[in-house]
Amino acid sequence: MKRLSLSHLIIICLVYLTSSNVALAADKASEAKVSGFAGAEYWRVIKDGNEGTSQVKGIEAGVLINVEGEYWRHLRNKWVSPYGAYALLGVLCTLLIFYLIVGQKKLDHPRTNKKIKRWSQLDRANHWTVAILFITLALTGLSLLYGKFFLKGLLGDSIWGNYIALCKILHNYLGPLFMLALLIMIVRWLKHNFFNATDLRWFIKGGGIFGNAHPSAGFLNGGEKVWFWLLTFGGVTISISGLILDFPLFGQTREIMQWSNIIHAVSSLILIAASFGHIYIGTAGTEGALEGMTTGYVDESWAKQHHDLWYEEKKTKSTNEPM
Repeated sequence: MKRLSLSHLIIICLVYLTSSNVALAADKASEAKVSGFAGAEYWRVIKDGNEGTSQVKGIEAGVLINVEGEYWRHLRNKWVSPYGAYALLGVLCTLLIFYLIVGQKKLDHPRTNKKIKRWSQLDRANHWTVAILFITLALTGLSLLYGKFFLKGLLGDSIWGNYIALCKILHNYLGPLFMLALLIMIVRWLKHNFFNATDLRWFIKGGGIFGNAHPSAGFLNGGEKVWFWLLTFGGVTISISGLILDFPLFGQTREIMQWSNIIHAVSSLILIAASFGHIYIGTAGTEGALEGMTTGYVDESWAKQHHDLWYEEKKTKSTNEPM
């Protein structure tokens, strides 16, 4: 009986050792297979963004990990957003300090109540269309970029969600309208905005911002021409990059979309910061400046002080016209 039990025990041990070796060999084979399929080399290939095989057809359909997306996120969140905010706040603070120190640029002589036509009705309609669209796009764009940091907690999730959805819709649909209105403005006003020697002297004298000096200027002075070209190049850049973002199904890769987003944001922030100066000078900064774009006419005293060459040209033309 003891011999039988001993022999059974030996057989059981042999069977156990054999099965353990077989299982271990199977585990090693399985591990080797997995390592070959999803090991370090496999994930390295995916991380590099190499395309694999996919049943889904289309641009970048086989790319499982978009590495460039992390670079875009870092650039947008670490550089564009914070430094853009610093630039906007810096310009606003500078203009406020300047206004508190210098105040509004007043007319040197009393108004004559004699009006000179400066802008046609079409020019004013074009200007205010561009201005309203620009301000709307600026507010919605800044909400999309910064709103989650300030407005979300203030408005609450429900109102915030509806507000930001509205911002996105307005931004996407008004963008092409802004581009069209801007192109009309560029074509209509291009002839007035080429620089000349008068503009150089205007810049040398600082545009008459400080003191009582009033450098000569034609229909538009050097500062207005600078704003025109900033709006032209900045607006065209914003429009093209915005169209790429508006219509993502025209064959753009994700990398192109990401760079378009960065270019769109940087150009917009620069143009918004510059627009603060334009708005300030045209409203609180200069007496009588806004009247030209609201009524189409300016007082003779304003014209002689700020655009003397244009004023003389208008007076000469008026004198030489046949009765």
